[in-house]
Amino acid sequence: MKINWGTGIVIAFICFISFIMYFIISMNTNSKYDHDLVIEEYYKAELGFQDEINKEKNSKNLSENLSWSKTEEGLLISFPENLDSDKISGTVYLYRTSNKKLDFDMPIAIDKHGMLIPKDNMLEGRWNLKIDWTYQDDAFLYKKEIMY
Repeated sequence: MKINWGTGIVIAFICFISFIMYFIISMNTNSKYDHDLVIEEYYKAELGFQDEINKEKNSKNLSENLSWSKTEEGLLISFPENLDSDKISGTVYLYRTSNKKLDFDMPIAIDKHGMLIPKDNMLEGRWNLKIDWTYQDDAFLYKKEIMY
């Protein structure tokens, strides 16, 4: 059977369209290719951005800022030793841009000017660490991209 050039072009178009449709369908249905937003209500969070800027300025004005380290037990967050740890309150947020299901937050619970996040809660890789905390009436914010 002989195929003329018109039939060849139609077959090429059909093959090309099938190829593109295969990738579109596989990218939309395969959970391996999920791309979640970092924050669910992005625009609502954007309205509080000036408060975050003010909190970060307060953090930079501290004589000693927060620090973190990876230990055998997990992630250790150290608070300034010149502050009374009983008056510190807030929340620690840890989230991964690669998988929304691994995100978690926990209230600050300080023991000896430090807070330990168990390694059972964290996988190795890149995490965004955000600590929103208050001391007396002052609000502070610490943000860091960490490799755990």
